[in-house]
Amino acid sequence: MPALPDMHVQRPTDSRNRSRSINRSGIVMRRRIMPKGDIIVSLLTPQGKIKAIARGGVRGEQASRLNLFHHVEVQLYQTPQSDLATIQQSVLQGALPTLAQPERHPYAHLLTELADSLFQEGEYSQSAFDLYAGSLRGVAHQADPEWVTLVMSYKLLALAGFTLRPLCARCGAAEPQYPDPHGGQLLCMRCAALEHNAPAPHPSERLEFLQFAHKHTVKMLMLSPLPRPQRPGLWHSLERFVTTQVGKVRSWDAVSTQASALIHPPAAVRHKQG
Repeated sequence: MPALPDMHVQRPTDSRNRSRSINRSGIVMRRRIMPKGDIIVSLLTPQGKIKAIARGGVRGEQASRLNLFHHVEVQLYQTPQSDLATIQQSVLQGALPTLAQPERHPYAHLLTELADSLFQEGEYSQSAFDLYAGSLRGVAHQADPEWVTLVMSYKLLALAGFTLRPLCARCGAAEPQYPDPHGGQLLCMRCAALEHNAPAPHPSERLEFLQFAHKHTVKMLMLSPLPRPQRPGLWHSLERFVTTQVGKVRSWDAVSTQASALIHPPAAVRHKQG
């Protein structure tokens, strides 16, 4: 995606009239078509998340510009009486067409749904925008979009203030090594043994990732991907952690199916690879 342009804000000269027109550059996170042909979108921008409406957008040029994951610059107009800003104009600044591929699309959806849940409207965060935009670029271009998604999911969580505790989630013991099947945290050996169907400890590589993902750089984490057979345990921990800390994310099923297909490809694909 191209570099973000400087934002120009047109402020009203009359302080009694709070209607205003502003320009924002952001990524389309949600898109909903209304019965009358209006398009309602949620954009993540460096100035925070914005919800806006393109009236009659389905019948105009904005229909193709305001697609999911598109990077657009929009001119918005909002009055005090309206909950939604109106999109007066939109300009496409960047698109990632490979995100439509079946092997990448579920991961982009998961990262988008996670970012949408973590970052609220009106919250300013250049870091959140940069991290989310980088995650979509990674899923679009990297050979291993699954690993990109795992890394960037934990990075997005850390940026929002959600990190795994370095102590046992039950008793506070140091150096926990077992998965918490309920909250996605870590358990010590004694607390893990009390669980129904006591879990096996995390392999050392997976444990290191869980403990230090929020501290290491994205570049460092991308250089040391976990083997695919270890990733289902990481996905399960991530799902439990997100569900407990953030809430229900609907994209898990599609991502789980995609991740499972990578580990156990269909017979026709295995034959071709052989």
